[in-house]
Amino acid sequence: MASVVDTAGEPIPTSSVLMSAAKHIDIKCRRENVEFLKCKKKDPNPEKCLDKGREATRCALGVLKDLYHRCKDPMEAYVGCMYYHTNEFDLCRKEQQAFEKQCPLE
Repeated sequence: MASVVDTAGEPIPTSSVLMSAAKHIDIKCRRENVEFLKCKKKDPNPEKCLDKGREATRCALGVLKDLYHRCKDPMEAYVGCMYYHTNEFDLCRKEQQAFEKQCPLE
């Protein structure tokens, strides 16, 4: 499996990484994501919401980076399981529990 981060230590937002961190991103980036969705609903022109989209992306990447630094081993195990099992949560509950124990949802 590919690494969760690149050589510079920046998170690589693959589907398995994003799925594994989805609950954390939901909690930490809710405001940014809601603002982006409101903007998209108000005006379907993609150019009108670029700033809101950047804020949501910046927040999600920040959460990934924080999680990786605080919970590296359980995060890598969970992401690896999700990758191997094509993002099937039910097959990775043990890894999910270990990850959420070390990095609880706040």
